[in-house]
Amino acid sequence: MSGHASHEEHSHGSVKSYVVGLILSLVLTIIPFGIVMTGALGTSATVIIIVATAVAQLLVQLILFMHMNTKADEGWNFMSFVFTVSILVLVIGGSLWIMHHLHLNMMIG
Repeated sequence: MSGHASHEEHSHGSVKSYVVGLILSLVLTIIPFGIVMTGALGTSATVIIIVATAVAQLLVQLILFMHMNTKADEGWNFMSFVFTVSILVLVIGGSLWIMHHLHLNMMIG
């Protein structure tokens, strides 16, 4: 049947990709945990490292575990991901902006 999509078209990953993803996830979790627990860096450097490792871990999870790429489902996976990220950026960015301005306007003194 040419009109039906088969499940064999999509790769579900290999044991090697899952092991690599697990090791990367563990390393990307241990790095910020160690920095926070030792207090080796200043506050701004710690926050930057936490954000960077969080973004890297997000990419590891999406690529190695959820198999997000531009080829699956004719790009619809990727398009839905881009839409989701844009909505999240708008909601989180807008919330932080509102809280920042509320903090500035509510400060006494």
